[in-house]
Amino acid sequence: MKLLPAVFCGVVVAGAVLVSPVVHADDQLAASMCDYVKADDKNRLRKVLSDYRLRLRNIYEGVTCSGDSLVRFAIKNNAADVGEFIVKQLPAAQVAASGDVAWAESNGFASSPLLAVIKERAGGGE
Repeated sequence: MKLLPAVFCGVVVAGAVLVSPVVHADDQLAASMCDYVKADDKNRLRKVLSDYRLRLRNIYEGVTCSGDSLVRFAIKNNAADVGEFIVKQLPAAQVAASGDVAWAESNGFASSPLLAVIKERAGGGE
């Protein structure tokens, strides 16, 4: 009899861990993150994520800066340090599927130092 509640509790906890929903950042937090990316301030971006207990991979899809993803915004603003931090926080499969390399090359950002980091991360798989 005691085994059934323990099994049920284990299934609920495992389900909660495996099916983590995407967290949407509020507008003020997203604006702050965009400001930190534009300023190439990796430490402040890291701090705001830590303060709000957020994982970049969970909110990445919900944050855009001037209509661009965080990585593309970093490329546009020549924010190599922040861009590298962002790319390393994302799953390699997501980086590979993003199309950021093709976008950068077709929009005149082929010389961006961030492209090497994106290519390396995308080629590594996960």
